[in-house]
Amino acid sequence: MPSTKVVGHRWSARSSEVREFLARNQVPYRWYSSDEPEGRRLLSAAGQDGQRLPVVVTPDGTPLVEPEAPELAARVGLATTPTADFYDLVVIGGGPAGLGAAVYGASEGLRTVLVERSATGGQAGQSSRIENYLGFPDGVSGGQLTERARRQAAKFGAEILTAREVTGLEANGAARVVRFSDGSAIAAHSVILATGVSYRQLTAPGTEDLAGCGVFYGSALTEAASCQGHDVYIVGGANSAGQAAMYLARGAKSVTLLVRGGSLEASMSYYLIQQIEETPNIRVRCGTVVESAHGDGHLERLTLRDAVSGATELVDAQWLFVFIGAAPLTDWLDGTVLRDERGFILAGPDLTPDGRPPAGWELDRPPYHLETSVPGVFVAGDARAESAKRVASAVGEGAMAVMLVHRYLEQS
Repeated sequence: MPSTKVVGHRWSARSSEVREFLARNQVPYRWYSSDEPEGRRLLSAAGQDGQRLPVVVTPDGTPLVEPEAPELAARVGLATTPTADFYDLVVIGGGPAGLGAAVYGASEGLRTVLVERSATGGQAGQSSRIENYLGFPDGVSGGQLTERARRQAAKFGAEILTAREVTGLEANGAARVVRFSDGSAIAAHSVILATGVSYRQLTAPGTEDLAGCGVFYGSALTEAASCQGHDVYIVGGANSAGQAAMYLARGAKSVTLLVRGGSLEASMSYYLIQQIEETPNIRVRCGTVVESAHGDGHLERLTLRDAVSGATELVDAQWLFVFIGAAPLTDWLDGTVLRDERGFILAGPDLTPDGRPPAGWELDRPPYHLETSVPGVFVAGDARAESAKRVASAVGEGAMAVMLVHRYLEQS
């Protein structure tokens, strides 16, 4: 069976993004380096000189040069277009909360569509190993968990749209209208916002220019094989950073965790801390931050700074994986639903701290537990203010939000 071919360069940021997109969407592909004979042959056949990478050759033989995600998704068989104009439920975001909502919504008879801007799974889908999720005593990778959930949602009849960016949400009478970046829109009786969070970008000089060229945000599991025998640095002290450290330590010469705080105990699960302590090629440097990154076309060195003394150190490094902070993906909702000062979405009791409904609330009942300041629009998972930031709680909130959707629909 013909598979998708990707011709790119090891230090091409866009090549890395395309590989990650295909891998996370479970699309089989083969990678060819542009400076190897077979890669050059494929480029020649596509009429390309290798100056614009990557070149993706679809299963039917069509070459795509530096394809954007929507075009790539459509050409490799992923669904990108809704089959209807109106649904009972639109779920925005395909992480654990969104997938949980899609499974429960569709299984309970709601006409459900899930819209995801890149790949289902969210941050959890990038995790190499989740060991404290209920029912998986031997652990499960985020990709495995995500793929099972995606197939489960599809089995119950949920539509899953990939590479579609939502840019607007409006209340139009009883309908809730979801607008896409290409100008199209769909509508529904109800919406669940499960947009999750993204890793914060490093602001240290040099890191922006080297993003995708040695500096990666999230686990970038497709890069793990290239780290074999190298020294790897990871920024972050939460579970995602710890899971990545354990995964990369299997093949890397060394893995160094750079943690701004004084210890891991405040932010990482105990089981992971134990595993890290027992892994000889993982080193934890607390009170350490990245001061700057250096390299010509790809990462070569890092300047590290001691957060207490201010002393700096220059180290050789080709690989830096960043897992810091949690920036909610909610800017597009500004002026639509109420958010806190950090951008997280307020819901339920958080909207009525003084016992009065939020401004503009016209119903004679207070907002339901996961309901936002717009009736019929709910929030689940990491995007909600004060959420637990754990996979199990996100799935639970997705299921609970569907229960509240039912209650909303019965009273509408």
